[in-house]
Amino acid sequence: MATQVTPRGNASRSFLDTNVLVYTDDPRDRAKQLRALGLVTDHLRLQIGVVSLQVLQEYFTTVTSKLKMDPYLAKRRVESFAKMDVVEPAVGDVLAAIDLHRLHNLTFWDALVVHCARSAGCRQLFTEDLQHGQVIDGVRIVNPFL
Repeated sequence: MATQVTPRGNASRSFLDTNVLVYTDDPRDRAKQLRALGLVTDHLRLQIGVVSLQVLQEYFTTVTSKLKMDPYLAKRRVESFAKMDVVEPAVGDVLAAIDLHRLHNLTFWDALVVHCARSAGCRQLFTEDLQHGQVIDGVRIVNPFL
């Protein structure tokens, strides 16, 4: 199963999906960029942010392809985001995500994100990719850009 991470302090942990990280570097929508920057900054400062290897990989490929960010700068940003707790999925996590995919009609990749959030003890997942307010496997979906 995923590498376990331990909550820091009394604050509730939250999982940040790829789109939140990407918006921190996307100047095309200033409101979303500011909201994303605030979320990431707060979660880093309070040490309550969680991401996964998948999210870090998706961030790198998205910003270097769609935003044309220099790969060296993108690598530095990944290093910054990796200061949050990072879930490292294993084979058991992939199998659990397949079950979530089947049970909740999610894409496999969204199911893996939800599973990683739950396995890391997160109560909420910040993303714009899933239905706001929905609870999947004990994790509340929050679209921070509404």
